[in-house]
Amino acid sequence: MQHHIRMGVDIGGTFTDVVLEVGAARFSTKVLTTYAAPEDAIIDGMHQVCAKADVAPAQISQIIHGTTLATNALIERRGAKTALITTEGFRDVIEMRTESRFEQYDLNLQLPEPLLPRQHRFTLRERVDAQGNVLIPLQRADIEALADHIKSYGFESIAIGLIHAYLNDTHERMIRDVLAKKMPDVMVSLSSEVSPQMREYERFNTTVANAYIKPLMKSYLGRLKGRLAGEGADCPIFLMHSGGGIISLESAAEFPVRLVESGPAGGAVFAADIAARYGLDKVLSFDMGGTTAKICLIKNQTPKTARVFEVARTYRFKKGSGMPISIPVIDMVEIGAGGGSLAHVDAMRQIRVGPESAGSEPGPACYGRGGTRPAVTDADLRLGKLDPDNFAGGSFQLQADASAKALSMLGEPLDMDAQTAAYGLAEVVDENMANAARVHAVENGEDLADYTMIAFGGAAPLHAGRLCEKLGVTRLLVPTGAGVGSAIGFLRAPFSFEATRSVYMKLSDFATAMVKTLLQELETEATGFVRTCDAQAVIHSDYKVYMRYTGQGWEIPISLTAAQAQNPDAATFQALFEADYETLFGRTVAGMDIEITVWAVNSTTDAAKPDTLGATPAAKSADRHAERALFDPALGATTQAAVILRDQMHPGQTVNGPALITEDETTIVIPASRQAIARPDGTIDITEAKP
Repeated sequence: MQHHIRMGVDIGGTFTDVVLEVGAARFSTKVLTTYAAPEDAIIDGMHQVCAKADVAPAQISQIIHGTTLATNALIERRGAKTALITTEGFRDVIEMRTESRFEQYDLNLQLPEPLLPRQHRFTLRERVDAQGNVLIPLQRADIEALADHIKSYGFESIAIGLIHAYLNDTHERMIRDVLAKKMPDVMVSLSSEVSPQMREYERFNTTVANAYIKPLMKSYLGRLKGRLAGEGADCPIFLMHSGGGIISLESAAEFPVRLVESGPAGGAVFAADIAARYGLDKVLSFDMGGTTAKICLIKNQTPKTARVFEVARTYRFKKGSGMPISIPVIDMVEIGAGGGSLAHVDAMRQIRVGPESAGSEPGPACYGRGGTRPAVTDADLRLGKLDPDNFAGGSFQLQADASAKALSMLGEPLDMDAQTAAYGLAEVVDENMANAARVHAVENGEDLADYTMIAFGGAAPLHAGRLCEKLGVTRLLVPTGAGVGSAIGFLRAPFSFEATRSVYMKLSDFATAMVKTLLQELETEATGFVRTCDAQAVIHSDYKVYMRYTGQGWEIPISLTAAQAQNPDAATFQALFEADYETLFGRTVAGMDIEITVWAVNSTTDAAKPDTLGATPAAKSADRHAERALFDPALGATTQAAVILRDQMHPGQTVNGPALITEDETTIVIPASRQAIARPDGTIDITEAKP
């Protein structure tokens, strides 16, 4: 029987995860990320999983890839030499930002530097008004003169962002046409294509970010395609985008800014798939890898989405201190708390963890690759959560002595021994994550006590049990393949693309024919992108409009049915807006006009719906493989924990904490306050222990 063979690849800050699905069978591995040439780790991982599955790379029919390369290039400012061409008088928009203060009372507040210095920003005399009418025509001679002027600068990429180009892109396209003739080797990004939405700062910044990473990502994707083909895997390659869908390699190379947060988006899709399998409507997705921890709310088996995401927050991960990227994105909170996150003692004699990470080079002290500073993984090893002889499937041995030395250095200023320092480090990082989850829930008006946590990522199962204790969450699911959850999520994601456009309209001036045409155009655009990935698939579209009361600063998303989009009317739009507004804020505002600012259509292929699992009757206790000393922070004491091999657990078998359920890619820590049962699909279902 010929199986459909697909491979998912997730490049993380520490590990590159590779998953191969051969029919219903799944094979996976974790390889240390190779920063200089990320494709090397992918090739290595591909050969490992192919060997496990006994298949040749040539038999792979599809590869789906997610990467942090785009994000890292923005954070580390490693992009191409880039220029911005904008409307005269708007040269400094990306430096002035919105003039809001993310830390209201900090007199020495330092705003992040823009991606481009002032001398790399140029202007042209032209102007389009807020209705899309040309007030000052753009002269072709002016563009040619500017092109001749900037030729000698050696720019690799140029961002073009003109005022109100989202309504009328004629001038932006004219500039691109001239640059194509005058500077044919330079890559160009148009704001009217990258982010056709109002708010010039967000739109310009997103376009600049796209131009900044475009040469890097285009080169990488081209190299990756060539290397894979050279190894025999000459098959279609698709990329996970930040909105939770899949786009073609060609689209990803043209709009690489959409790849920001592609890895975490795969994790959210993975959690949503598990939620659907278990019939859960309220899920807290917890993804902890080597560099960061990501927390996402999933309601009705659908991750929450947003239109703006901040990259490279510079001020303690505070909202407003980063670069806003205006693209469709799964809404999540991300903090610098991963296995490689480094700890130090601050001036107040407090232990601080992250955001700096040891990554894979040199990695935590216990990796034995030259790292000397204490990381979260060092604390996990010291506290008994990890087996030094069986880390990452036994691919390399952890060095307990190196961990102890690093932790002693952390504890020395506080008069702590290595064990107490490890306890303090672990509690700080767990409280950081718990606090981020609490804030995210409050911002969304949710009570986490009603939620089930789904944990994945190499480090999450080590910390999820303690997080549940802190948050009052009573149920935790750790699915099979948790250590490579994001890569599995890529294989569950549909092909999708969201098209957006800013067209300002008050409900009192509602133009039915115009609205109908606009939504049809957006659907055609979104569907066209999806067709480049799968020409034969059944595609359905979701419609959203972003609305607010006149005079308000921000909008709320309002979902429309296909019938409402095809036959739009002002009364329906008003009723939908008022219902959602009252749900969010507890009341509506009488007598005030309502306006629409952004229109969006997301077209997607149908994802396969998993079968819902029923209850599992409890059987006998799982067999103990060994025992290990495990520090339980809730008890404040070291306990003797049973060690259980996950691949030897059968459906219905139970485990009472304290216990450790081990596998090649991670370890599940069951605190003394919890009990676990194995479900038929291999998921470990952890709940509060019965008194």
